[in-house]
Parts: sequence; C-alpha cells; structure tokens
Amino acid sequence: MKTILYIIQKEFKQIFRNKGMLPIIFVMPILQLVILSNAATFEVKNIKFGFIDKDHTSTSRALVEKFNASTYFDVLTDFSSEALASASMLKGEVDVLLNIPQYFERDFQKDKYNTLGVTINAIDGAAAGLENVYITQIVQRFNQNLKVDLMQITDQQVQAINIETIPLFWYNETLNYKTFMVPGILVLLVTMITLFLSGMNIVREKEIGTLEQINVTPIKKSQFIIGKLFPFWVIGMGLLTVGLILAKVIFNVPMIGSLPLMYLYTSVYILVVLGIGLFISNFVDTQQQAMFISWFFMVIFILMSGLFTPIESMPKWAQTITEFNPIKYFVEVMRMVMLKGSRFNDILPQLSKTALYAFVMNGLAVWSYKKTD
Repeated sequence: MKTILYIIQKEFKQIFRNKGMLPIIFVMPILQLVILSNAATFEVKNIKFGFIDKDHTSTSRALVEKFNASTYFDVLTDFSSEALASASMLKGEVDVLLNIPQYFERDFQKDKYNTLGVTINAIDGAAAGLENVYITQIVQRFNQNLKVDLMQITDQQVQAINIETIPLFWYNETLNYKTFMVPGILVLLVTMITLFLSGMNIVREKEIGTLEQINVTPIKKSQFIIGKLFPFWVIGMGLLTVGLILAKVIFNVPMIGSLPLMYLYTSVYILVVLGIGLFISNFVDTQQQAMFISWFFMVIFILMSGLFTPIESMPKWAQTITEFNPIKYFVEVMRMVMLKGSRFNDILPQLSKTALYAFVMNGLAVWSYKKTD
C-alpha cells in the first residue's frame, strides 16, 4: 500500500509540474461549458409517440391514425392509464403523450369545441418546440377534415370546429436549450480531459525514459497502474464538481436528482476512460501519437452519443454501434438524474453496461501493458 501511495504522490507532483497539462485541467473545462453549450440543434424526427384514448370512438382512432401516418412520429403504444404513461416517459420510452378525454367525439359534435392534453418531454427544449409545432399542424388538419365530413353529413354549412391543444412541457418548462446541452458538455469535460491526461502522462514516461527505469524496479504491475491512474480519477471527479458548480452559477441548470448518484456513476465511468487511455498509451511512443489516436476515437464517440443529434434519427446500423459507446450512457445518465430526478433503479441498465465496459477495457489495458521483471 505504501508503494502505491508513493507512486500517487509522485504522479500528483509530476502533473502539476507539467506546464502543458495545467491549462488543460483549469482552462479547458470553462471553455467547454461556455462555448460548446451554445451548439446548434438539428431536425427532429422519429419522435416516440404514445397516447391515452379514453374515448375509444372512430373520431379518436382517426386522430391517432393522423399521427401514425406522419413521418415525424413513431406511434408506439396505447397506454391504459396516465400512471403507466408517466412511468414510460420517465424511462425515456416515449417523448410525446396525447391524452384524448372521455366523450371526446360526443362533445365535439355537440359543442363544436374540445381540448386535447399533450405532454412533451422537454429536456431538449428545441426539439420539444418543434414537436409541439408538428402536433399543432396535425391537429389543425384533422380539424379541417372533420369540418368537411360534418358538412357532407348534414348537407349544410356548419360553423368551424375548434380543437385546442394544451401542451405541458416536462423537465424543461422554459424550453431552454442550454438546459439540454450543459449536462452533455459536462460529459465531454470529464471524458476528454481524463482521457488526454492519462494517455499523455504515461507516454511521457516513455519519452523521457523513466518508464523503463520503473519497469525494472520491484514495483508490481498492478501497483504501478493503480498509482499511475488514481490521480487522474481524482482529477476527473474534481472536474465534475467544477462543472456542476459552473452549470448552476452560469447557466442555472436545474439539478433535481441525487448528487451522490451522479458521483457514483461518474466514478465508474472514469474507470472506462482511464482504461481506454492506458490501452492507447501501450501502443504509442509519443504524446502526439496518443493525442491523435485519442481524438480520433473521441470524435466518433461524441458525434454518436446523442449529445448534439438524436440517436433515434440515426440510421439503424448507427444506432446499433452506439450501444458500444460509453459516452452515450454517461450523457443519458446525466440528463436523467439532473433534469428528471431519476433514481438508482432508473439508471441501473446504463450503470451495469458501464461497469462491464470498465472491466473489459481495464482488463485489456493491463493485459497489453508490458513490464520487464
């Protein structure tokens, strides 16, 4: 244990003596949050749509069919109760819920007026705004078609029938896009810095020749790896703390969920990143090579994580590949816990996959590390 502590102490001193690492640790997080949080969004499609039909009439079925025929919506299921629908939205299984009230058709024909309840997952405020526009357009066209049908049935002029939608935006009431972006930028903050620092630091030992000297000492491989990577694990947890403070102070992002739960998941996730960094460093000889290779994989992981573009809008093959993307799970968990208030059971699938990922990557990294005994 003393050997590991000595290595950790040596690593912290080496990190803070390296003038190239200090700007990455202290400047890059602020730039990421302030600049990248204003990133643009893109077209929204394949919206997961659910409905509660309390009327069960031809009119209500016709309305649902309008959504089913739309290219923007993917009608998934008919919920039997509002409790089941709310639970499904909390899990992220649906993005839009249409609530058709009882006696919808009767009141429609009698009073020429009715209301529909629409609940929209508004964590992504820009996407929620577009979804609300799509819904309004479909309802308006449905309204016009019903007017024509009634005119044909009664063979006389009838007054316009008004249907009013009442949207309810969950998780992001103000539709502030930064509320959606900042948790994702926190993921980039933790991932990029811990990955680059861990990979570059180990390779630096190769460049200056100290790695070979350490390899011929009695220090065990496990002691060296733990002592080498633990400081970056601590730095990663510290970066999360800094990011959460900046997110609250600068962008006033709500933090509904449990902070300990966020730290628990992050502690496991950082092990994945450190494993990747160590694995890369075992096959390169210079810091420049480590940076290029790390950035190559980071770009792919970021673009396919759902941070900037919805995963549902990607091709099927791309959606399959994202199942092996650790950043995807971290982005999902941060948004679920911070904005939805999700609990341990809600993030258990992501946590289990991340823990498995950490075990595999660190196993490969330790296996590929060569030490001269």
